[in-house]
Amino acid sequence: MVENSAQAVKLGRGFWIVTAIYAVLAIGAIVFWYTAPVYQWLNLPVGIETAAKVDELSTFMFATGSALYIFVAGYIVYFAIAFRARKSDPPDAIGVQVHDNHKLEFWWTLIPALFVVVLSVVSVRIWYQIMLEPQNGVVVESIGHQFYWSFRYPQINGEISEMHLPVGVPVTLNLTSADVIHSFWVPAFRLKNDMVPGLVTTIRFTPTLVGRFPIVCTQFCGTAHSTMNAMVDPSKQWVVVEDKASYDKWYHGWQVKNANVSNALPAASAGAVDLSTGTAAAGQALFAQKCSACHAIAPFSHVVVGPGLEGVLHDPSHPNLVNGDPATPDNVAKLLQAGYTGSLGTMPNAQTNGLTNQDIANLVAYLNSLK
Repeated sequence: MVENSAQAVKLGRGFWIVTAIYAVLAIGAIVFWYTAPVYQWLNLPVGIETAAKVDELSTFMFATGSALYIFVAGYIVYFAIAFRARKSDPPDAIGVQVHDNHKLEFWWTLIPALFVVVLSVVSVRIWYQIMLEPQNGVVVESIGHQFYWSFRYPQINGEISEMHLPVGVPVTLNLTSADVIHSFWVPAFRLKNDMVPGLVTTIRFTPTLVGRFPIVCTQFCGTAHSTMNAMVDPSKQWVVVEDKASYDKWYHGWQVKNANVSNALPAASAGAVDLSTGTAAAGQALFAQKCSACHAIAPFSHVVVGPGLEGVLHDPSHPNLVNGDPATPDNVAKLLQAGYTGSLGTMPNAQTNGLTNQDIANLVAYLNSLK
């Protein structure tokens, strides 16, 4: 069987007509995304300073994505019709062959590449604005549970069930989990972060709008995951942003209410650890449970989240810990008690990690055994 040779095919008048139609539709889509009150329709108020920047990025992606979709999907439909198989075509007919067209290959490579570069630049600029939020102000710890949230505030004993924030004051929100992986999301803030057992992640923001904003868990965390959504069930937990006077009154009320509750912050650094009671075997089992998500038993340069810990107490090339203290058993114990936040992230303290003094002694014994 001899195949027919593909003949050069001109795009024709129909192609340029549909191109003009697609161009009008694409411009209309872009105008729609930049003029329609989409976030008002979705009931998404701008609750923090950087939320408007996230909206700008989302609008840019929706607008350009819609325009791109119109052309791509439109041309698929047009070409499927314009170059469909005809009844008059011979059985061995082949479709239009397009290859070695250097101009076409150049443009379909350059245009997407430029789009990705622009999107990357805009995204990184907004990400830096979020990450460089002021670090002073209110500090809150949110803990995910199956299936609710609890919160800790400095100078308020124990965990409480409400999250209140003063408007206009920078907030540092530390996130962790007591059981499984959760994900903390406040739609009005446009910020979301995972809550991982044994790990503390941090987000920073400054509330600018007074009101009640729903908290949503966006990570499947068990059979009742859907109940951790105040947008679905208004009886669930909300973030309350209020004026400073109202916040101070609420804060003082919880101080009085929980005056006799144990587990006040900070409790992780209380008391010296008796390292003589530690056993390496127990520490190895505990390391696998509490530490292996962030550290490997490998050279210092082997970074998972934190550095490798092989020979951490015996490696002359790395004489100091991440906090700058000399790598000694006593200093490792202090680091495990107090935790640390640095360029690699946040290492949870003993309270957050659920470590007793005996656990710390066991971990130090295990690390000391790694020559």
